[in-house]
Amino acid sequence: MAHTNKEVVGVDNTFRRKFDREEYLERARERERKEEESRSKSKSKGPPVQRKPLKHRDYEVDLESRLGKTQVVTPVAPLSQQAGYYCSVCECVVKDSANFLDHINGKKHQRALGMSMRVERASVDQVKQRFEVLKKRRVPGSFTEQDLDERILKQQQEEEERKRQRREKKKEKKKEKLAEEETEMDPDVAEMMGFGGFRSSKK
Repeated sequence: MAHTNKEVVGVDNTFRRKFDREEYLERARERERKEEESRSKSKSKGPPVQRKPLKHRDYEVDLESRLGKTQVVTPVAPLSQQAGYYCSVCECVVKDSANFLDHINGKKHQRALGMSMRVERASVDQVKQRFEVLKKRRVPGSFTEQDLDERILKQQQEEEERKRQRREKKKEKKKEKLAEEETEMDPDVAEMMGFGGFRSSKK
């Protein structure tokens, strides 16, 4: 077999992208310098913000005002009119009541109100005052076991009365239905079909 000498042609790699290592190293150094500067600026902003300790809510959380109501929701509606519970402090919408409670008790919401998640330590005097307030609140309607028994008995009686009324209503409806059926059907036809025995024999 004869071998022909062919000229070996090199592969053209000029379409490949060529990277300048020095240029990219310089860019990386520049980026690191900027990050370091931003870190040092954030550290030198001053002392950390002192937030107030947590306080209990002095208002009732409204979870049931829109319950069972129909509302048309459009994508262009403002956040306060969208489906779910709207938090005006954080300007966000939460989809259900459990998550809304989690949100208003959470760190983000409390920070927006200017409070930390730490609770103020109560002194002995504050605890005593709180006990006094609760005792005063309890005295006018002092609640005993006897009161509880009376209330339970009263509820049972009311429930029995309601059941009795329901039974009477059902009986009346049945009587009315039977009376209507008897008046609608011709007596001869009823006897032929064997319905004559449904009438009461009492007069």
